[in-house]
Amino acid sequence: MFDIGWTELLLIGIVALIVVGPKDLPGMLRTLGRFTAKMRGMAREFQRSMDEAADQSGMRDVARDLRKMTSAREMGLDAVKGAVNLDADDDISTQAKPVKGPKAAPATEAAEDERAAARRRIAERTAADAAAARAEPAAKPAAKPAAKPAAKPAAKPAAKPAPGKGGSA
Repeated sequence: MFDIGWTELLLIGIVALIVVGPKDLPGMLRTLGRFTAKMRGMAREFQRSMDEAADQSGMRDVARDLRKMTSAREMGLDAVKGAVNLDADDDISTQAKPVKGPKAAPATEAAEDERAAARRRIAERTAADAAAARAEPAAKPAAKPAAKPAAKPAAKPAAKPAPGKGGSA
């Protein structure tokens, strides 16, 4: 309940022995035992009263019906799960049979040949473009970036007139 290990319990016992003293320690432990027994009894009584209230209101029946309606077995999902989860021993290749259908039409074979030829031409053109791109930088030396023009000095702000000693009329 409190998740106290033996080392913590031993430490608490030693501290209690030092603080309370060896004469009063048995009486204190007896009182502590009675107190915990009363607390457990109260908790048990509270739990029983809550269970009785749930029984009287019909909550258990509703919960049981809800559990029954949502169970996979009642909905027939257990059969689906069994069909989906194939064992590792099952070899699909032995269970499946090859489909024997009509041979491809000559027009389909011609279209496949045409696509293969187009792929070859594209691959050749791409290879030629890549070779040309590699040869081009070797032929031209790298151009130096143009020098930036020197920055112009900033113009000084106009001088403010000095405050006059005499007033203006």
